[in-house]
Amino acid sequence: MIELRELTKSFQDKKRGTVTAVDHLSFRCEAGQVFGLLGLNGAGKTTTLRLLATMLKPDSGSATIAGYDLLRNPEEVRRRVGFLTGNTGLYIRLTGRETLRYFGQLQGLGRDVVDQRIEQFTRLLDMSEFLDVRVDKYSTGMKQKVSIARTLIHDPKVLILDEPTLGLDVLTSRSIVEFIRTAKGQGLAVIFSTHIMHEAARLCDVIGVIHKGKMKKLATLDALKKEHGTGDLDTMFVRIIEEDGV
Repeated sequence: MIELRELTKSFQDKKRGTVTAVDHLSFRCEAGQVFGLLGLNGAGKTTTLRLLATMLKPDSGSATIAGYDLLRNPEEVRRRVGFLTGNTGLYIRLTGRETLRYFGQLQGLGRDVVDQRIEQFTRLLDMSEFLDVRVDKYSTGMKQKVSIARTLIHDPKVLILDEPTLGLDVLTSRSIVEFIRTAKGQGLAVIFSTHIMHEAARLCDVIGVIHKGKMKKLATLDALKKEHGTGDLDTMFVRIIEEDGV
């Protein structure tokens, strides 16, 4: 469902010169699978996810999502991808319902279909009490729930989630974790970036540890447990990073 082949992206920095944020990165994520992309701040996680969401163009390499090439068919890729970050970026003067209708129409959906999907997500994410309130009155958790619904409004086959529980309370984080588990059960391919290791341990089938733009470890969670003799993902992550002299 998602395949990266030697994907590379560099930026120019006034002090450091050329900085390679993503360095010949390759991995796969299948339908019905959650792929955990883990790394320190600045490791290249967000750049990788933005490349896959077609927000950035790679310098070299290639990627396909649901059979469509990232560069040759970006519009087809966008139709099949739902991209969620910790920064919700919602329009504060709209209500949640108005926001979802707007994004549904941007995706070319009819009003009846959009309204049906809004009702579905209202029940799934328990949004009935605030959906018709303006976004500027929302808590962080309320905004993130609307953002999840916005991400799913066009029924994507691939989810790209960049630290979706960052800064959220325990109950809201739990509901988002359950939502990711439900998406996996429905056969979606999910790439999940997080700093919260217990969430990754609960959700992920495959773990990729990225450091300085390079993939330092790529393995199933079970294989990592056997290799390191522990089920503690925090410990495994630190050991992998320390192998690189950090």
